[in-house]
Amino acid sequence: MAELGKINTLDVVRETDNGFYLDGGDLGEILMPRKFITDEVRAAMKATVFVYTDSEDRLVATTEKPLAMVGEFAFLKVEEVTRFGAFLDWGLPKHLLVPFSEQRAKMVEGHSYLVYVYVDLHSNRIAASAKINKYLDNTPPDYAVGQEVQLLIAEETELGYKAIVNGEHWGILYHDQLFQKVAPGQQLTGYVNKIRTDEKIDLLLEKPGYAKVDDISEKILEELRNNRGFIAVSDDTSPEMIKAMFGISKKSFKKALGSLYKQKLISFESDGIRLVKS
Repeated sequence: MAELGKINTLDVVRETDNGFYLDGGDLGEILMPRKFITDEVRAAMKATVFVYTDSEDRLVATTEKPLAMVGEFAFLKVEEVTRFGAFLDWGLPKHLLVPFSEQRAKMVEGHSYLVYVYVDLHSNRIAASAKINKYLDNTPPDYAVGQEVQLLIAEETELGYKAIVNGEHWGILYHDQLFQKVAPGQQLTGYVNKIRTDEKIDLLLEKPGYAKVDDISEKILEELRNNRGFIAVSDDTSPEMIKAMFGISKKSFKKALGSLYKQKLISFESDGIRLVKS
């Protein structure tokens, strides 16, 4: 059975002047317009398509991929505001509606907003909501400290940046633990630093504790290799310079230096560090 608002692989049922009709199961036959028919589809009599409704509320299949599908979060730009709500550009010819009832504040044309894409059960149309909280934290967070997670940066607060974790939970990246620039809309790999008693998630962009030293050590080794085995940085180098060179804290840098020195991969000199030749 085809799922509305998702990518589906469907069998071709018949061909007409308008295109191929695909077997949508309980949704019935779904038109894939002729412009999307390729030699590969014709040979296989099967198509991988995104299913949505056109401007006349008819089911249609497209090989174009939207910027977000049902069940996903995304930052999308408002193309038009009408008496029905705000219409967002989601990468398809028909824009995506955010009804006024699903807006946190009145949306403005030309601005981008974080939204969740869903199917309106009353109209059976795909729509979007800016009321993000009701779609997050609905299950207890089941993560381990140090676990790699996918983040969507949502907004900046006084404490740091709120981020959506694996499309399911809220987390936060604290300002004093950020050593690279981030901005709302960015998708990044992060790490779980702590699950608090209130089930909120503290995040890092580096692996927490000593587990992150390996990655940072490799950055230092790469910089040494690119500079003929020597760089003019050491324990005494300012935190600002370390952050500019490696995008990490001085504490993480010093841990990495200690690890490399113990492994006899580097030596310390008066004006920097040198790669030890194997």
